Amino acid sequence: MSAKIADLPELKTQNNHNGKIENDGAWVRVADYDRMKGWGDPARAEARSRWCCEQLEEGQILYFEGIPYDFPQADREFLLQQRQGDSRLHKNISYRPRQDKLRGSVTDKPEDTERLHRIMRHFSEEVVNLLTRVLAPYAEYWALDYASFRPEEENGRDLSLHKRNDLLHVDAFPTRPTRGGRILRCFTNINPTRSRNWLTTDRFTTLAQKFAKDAGLEEIAQSGDANGSFLNTLKRAVGLKVVNRSAYDKFMLRFHDYLKENREFQANTPKIYIDFPPMATWMCYTDLVPHAVLSGQFALEQTFIVPVQAMVMPEKSPVRVLEKLAGRPLVRELAN
Repeated sequence: MSAKIADLPELKTQNNHNGKIENDGAWVRVADYDRMKGWGDPARAEARSRWCCEQLEEGQILYFEGIPYDFPQADREFLLQQRQGDSRLHKNISYRPRQDKLRGSVTDKPEDTERLHRIMRHFSEEVVNLLTRVLAPYAEYWALDYASFRPEEENGRDLSLHKRNDLLHVDAFPTRPTRGGRILRCFTNINPTRSRNWLTTDRFTTLAQKFAKDAGLEEIAQSGDANGSFLNTLKRAVGLKVVNRSAYDKFMLRFHDYLKENREFQANTPKIYIDFPPMATWMCYTDLVPHAVLSGQFALEQTFIVPVQAMVMPEKSPVRVLEKLAGRPLVRELAN
């Protein structure tokens, strides 16, 4: 059962020293970064970048008022004219930067497809440049994952239970196991008039302590790594693709589905309603911050996979939280 916007307790608002209204406690505002100049005090750039990493690893959402990277207005206007293809096949229009491939475009005009491709490529490059400066401790370690453009209205989308965005969940990728790596995502709402409305709740550590056992952590931890399983060995023998999931990946996929299936959790967990205004940019670890998208249209995001070894506080990573609960390693290569 998904919560309706009308049912959610709105956050208190407060005036900051600039006289602006902001969500109280829903995010951590980054106000001293300029897209052209970088950090306001270059001498403190290293400390500020480390602080941003710490905030993310604590489960905070970093918020930027406006778009802190180059995103031409003409490109934004072009994107506002786009519509997604068959939503049964693609949840979003996606861009795979490492292969430079675009998926999900439905335009019949080759020139429009090429322009969309160029825009998504530029967006991805600009977000990489932004995070390289804002989250400098991660930059040499992360793996660049997919970017996406979400042109459809989220409210009322006809999606299957496990694909629904309006139910609280933590992220896990069925076809791209992270093997303990963190899922870091940077979002921008390019809708010129409407906010993008999120719901969030207690962070992963609290939810794992409450629900991991019921979701099957002990059994999955005992099952170990799927890479050397008999089934995967057979798949390789006949030339089939094998998804190399660790016990951690298997549990995170299960936990994603478990939370969406759990009607009592969806109805009764404490809720925080957040509206990200037009042109806002925000980032968080979506494997740590449970979230649901209740409404909104025209957003972009870029995903990064950040290894545990790059964490400022690795003990707060979901894999370490789960290993402590399970009493055993969940990723073979992280065991030592």
